[in-house]
Amino acid sequence: MVLLEFSMTPMDKGESVSEYVSRSLDIIDKSGLDYRLTPMGTILEGEWDEVFGVVKECFERMRVDCNRIAVSAKVDYRKAPAGRLSGKLDSVEKRLGRKLKT
Repeated sequence: MVLLEFSMTPMDKGESVSEYVSRSLDIIDKSGLDYRLTPMGTILEGEWDEVFGVVKECFERMRVDCNRIAVSAKVDYRKAPAGRLSGKLDSVEKRLGRKLKT
């Protein structure tokens, strides 16, 4: 199972890029993969080809009308069942004995 955190930003569209980010989130939400949106990026959970397929789809959609795109990505692979996206947080909260802001 893969956790992939990525951000994708058009470099040629000015300061506010929520129009472009929201198009990616539409693709991500419709993909059926478990995900978490954060202020600095999005985390996907799934098999290697699934998560990278979604990133590619987001890129292909963005490049239609963006001439320069910055992409950053981090990948954590582990032979484990699905559920790591929430399981990692649950584990830390259990050790602390309290809920954290997520």
